[in-house]
Amino acid sequence: QVQLVESGGGLVQPGGSLRLSCAASGLLSSFYVMGWFRQAPGKQRELVAIINSGGTTTYEDSVQGRFTISRDNAKNTVYLQMNSLKPEDTAVYYCRRYWSGYDYWGQGTQVTVSS
Repeated sequence: QVQLVESGGGLVQPGGSLRLSCAASGLLSSFYVMGWFRQAPGKQRELVAIINSGGTTTYEDSVQGRFTISRDNAKNTVYLQMNSLKPEDTAVYYCRRYWSGYDYWGQGTQVTVSS
């Protein structure tokens, strides 16, 4: 089993920044994709940013240039630095770690961008 613990959500004004963290623990495979998905009210869950075990990153178009995903392998932790936040970034952000044969999700953390 794998546990994903998220932190760092909250309320921020437009133009502000937040950093999300996701720490993985348990029986961890060396092969993985790990990252962030989000779900706004009334919308489907969507990919925000992911990083794989080889270090390749992928971003959703609307966050490219504003968000940065990174990782600390020693801590089994992935971070999402979110800058220039917009009201449309408001959503519950979920951490996910997956590969062939497994798929784990965190409980989610709320990010609200509002003045």
